[in-house]
Amino acid sequence: MSSRPHSPRGTLLAAATGFAIVLLDVSVVNVALEALRQEFSTDIAGLQWVVNAYTLAFAALLLTSGALGDRIGARRVFLCGLTLFTLASLLCGLANSLELLVAARLVQGLGAALLVPNSLSMLQRAFQSAITRNRAVGWWGAVGALALAAGPVLGGVLVTHLGWRAIFLLNLPLGMIGLGLTLRHVPRDAAGAPRGLDWPGQVAAAVALAALTASLIEAGSRGWGDAWVLAGLAAFALGLCAFLWIESHAPAPMLPLALFRVPMFTISSASGVIVNFAYYGLVFVLSLFFQIQRHLSPQQAGFAFLPMTVVLIGANIVAGRLMARLGARRLMVLGLGQAAIGYLLMLLASRDGRYALLVVPMLMAGGGIALTIPTMTNATLSSVDASRAGIASGVLNSARQIGGMLGVAVFGYLVRDTAPQAFMHGMYASMALAVAFLALGALLCLAGMPGAQRRERP
Repeated sequence: MSSRPHSPRGTLLAAATGFAIVLLDVSVVNVALEALRQEFSTDIAGLQWVVNAYTLAFAALLLTSGALGDRIGARRVFLCGLTLFTLASLLCGLANSLELLVAARLVQGLGAALLVPNSLSMLQRAFQSAITRNRAVGWWGAVGALALAAGPVLGGVLVTHLGWRAIFLLNLPLGMIGLGLTLRHVPRDAAGAPRGLDWPGQVAAAVALAALTASLIEAGSRGWGDAWVLAGLAAFALGLCAFLWIESHAPAPMLPLALFRVPMFTISSASGVIVNFAYYGLVFVLSLFFQIQRHLSPQQAGFAFLPMTVVLIGANIVAGRLMARLGARRLMVLGLGQAAIGYLLMLLASRDGRYALLVVPMLMAGGGIALTIPTMTNATLSSVDASRAGIASGVLNSARQIGGMLGVAVFGYLVRDTAPQAFMHGMYASMALAVAFLALGALLCLAGMPGAQRRERP
């Protein structure tokens, strides 16, 4: 293949394609939940494992992925992640048991972890000025938002007419396109930073997150007093303490704790947890609501999600332009506050039972989330030195994935009983919890974020 000169636009297209595949996989799986429940005769806990196995590997390995990209090159790690994700998608499509599907989803999550932070690192290198980088990140997020918006509709059509396996096999041609774009347009990596890899910290983080995920999911069927659930919570506590101790003593920690001395970075990371906790947790609940309680087909459920997802596209682009005018703090407060109001109105409207009343609240909630995500991403990248872009983006995305994992686990626990009355009570509780956390996040940004982005780099 003939080499081409460095192309910032080509780099953006390659990075956005990889990110889009990751988000497409998230949204298409949700509309397949009822099909998977029937295929494998599983309960809500089984469906939570299908969703959270992916998120668990994604969250646990993001930090090492960012450091690995800083060390050996973002382009190399991005290509490895995209290849692994594509092959794992094939395994998901061929799975003949729930256990095999969950295992393949774990591998998918590993590929996604290698992809996302290094896609941002490629953008950091391709776009040097803050203005062009902000716009590039906005377009990167918009392409991902397009995939997120199209995912439920496309997934619903595929599940209805071709079966649930098609939603995973769809990733094969998309992965090949992403590989071709990266090889063609992204320049080869320069010499990486001489940074070690913190494998003890990685193991401690993986153990802590796996134990927490298992405990939250299994508590729904086993109960909080079950010995295995209590053992899992104890393992989480020990793993978390070990992780923090390792990171404070390691010569090259995967999570430099000094990063959290920067208010912009710290608040952005906390907001990432909150945003994904609310958004992905409620997407899981609403998927079950539309298909189990309202008896919609996967295709109909996909279209039902459109108001909450299609607004993500335009808002991501607008956020990149508004950030220069309003600043990160104002835009974060605006986005989180709007999302909280949207979910509150959705809670009130859902009691009536008519779908039409949900449209405006879904638009508000989706728009608020869309304003927040690219803003926190830009704020994170701007608050650290370029040599730490991989680690910083890894921390932010890890925080977001942990939030999404907790949202699916906690909200899944609340709606574990699919009997109509019990399920609706659980859904109302889930929405109220999302509103409370989003409002808390808005207050946190208002009180703790600097009024202007100061580059207090550790």
